[in-house]
Amino acid sequence: MKTMLRRIALELAEHTPFTLVGAVIGIIIMVIIHFTNAPRDVSEALFYTFHPLHIVFSALVTTAMYKKQKKSRPWLIIIVGYTGSIGIATLSDAIIPYLGGSTLSIAMEFHLPFLETEIMPYIGIPAWIVVNAAAVIGIAIGYFKPTTKLPHMGHVLLSTWASLFSFIAFGVADLIPVLPFIFLFLFLAVWLPCCVSDIVYPLLWVRDKERD
Repeated sequence: MKTMLRRIALELAEHTPFTLVGAVIGIIIMVIIHFTNAPRDVSEALFYTFHPLHIVFSALVTTAMYKKQKKSRPWLIIIVGYTGSIGIATLSDAIIPYLGGSTLSIAMEFHLPFLETEIMPYIGIPAWIVVNAAAVIGIAIGYFKPTTKLPHMGHVLLSTWASLFSFIAFGVADLIPVLPFIFLFLFLAVWLPCCVSDIVYPLLWVRDKERD
């Protein structure tokens, strides 16, 4: 248990800088979109681009981390990879932005992308198919080529931008006056959930004596 807590603290500290960078870049993008009056469906399309990519990286790292720590049956590895990526990516990209927007009195649409039958902009495919297919792809990569370092960094950045476009695409308000608060929610929506997904969650499936 102590070993895992030390690792969590180390990972959180290590990923603070590029989580901050990702959030700063996200805020800059938000300002550009605001002043160029980009159509809302562009932001929605970008959300449904970054969210599945986030899930691919999340599933890859979660699966790889679990497989490295414990030799297990393929079906259990698939369960860990799927629930760890879909569950926590939904929390990070959809639920926390919704709660953040509600806290700031922004009218937000509540949505769960992995269950949505709505047709995605531009590609004409139901969201649930794309999102769940992304999890399958990430699990397959993580299973056959388990690596965690670079994918985890990509996971954090993609999660930041997915959360950002969730605010823009599904929020109805002028976001510029509340940019500092959105920055805070962006940071929190990514920093803790990503480390939980990639490190804590897969290790919870491994017994203490195997972790140590």
